[in-house]
Amino acid sequence: MHKRMLIQAATALVALQFFAVPVFAAGSSGGSDATVTQCKKGEVWDKKKKKCVAPQEGMLDDDSIYDAGHALAMAGRYDEAISVLTLAANKQDPRILNYLGYSHRHSGRVTVGLGYYEEALRIDPNYTLVREYLGEAHLQIGDLAGAQQQLMEIEKRTGKGSREYGMLSEQIDHFMRS
Repeated sequence: MHKRMLIQAATALVALQFFAVPVFAAGSSGGSDATVTQCKKGEVWDKKKKKCVAPQEGMLDDDSIYDAGHALAMAGRYDEAISVLTLAANKQDPRILNYLGYSHRHSGRVTVGLGYYEEALRIDPNYTLVREYLGEAHLQIGDLAGAQQQLMEIEKRTGKGSREYGMLSEQIDHFMRS
């Protein structure tokens, strides 16, 4: 099964090279209460220049790309997040992979999302936010055992007091009551 997920992730990565969606912009102000900045269609926020710019591969640093992709994903603009995140130079950054997975999953492409989550965990098995989202993805496809496995993995790494443990535990409880 793990091999199948890696093949699906690799297929998704190749397919994303041809995925063209107009990119809208988001970015963070750099502070802890990051705000989403709206830019014109086809532009992204460049925090170094402090303005909206047309995205080009290698133009923005990966932290700016992550910030913009994360903000778009959290705003529910998943296809736009995917477009921005695929500009990252480091295609193996677990943060980038996590939000590619998140965005695909919330766009209804759960299997593609699973592949990104698995790849992120291959790189960093202790990334508990990925484990939370992976558990949620398992619930989306009706795999309670898979979600519970991720909950146990989070507990091993952070205990029951972490945000990730609490969020996934709540999702599992909700799933079981439904």
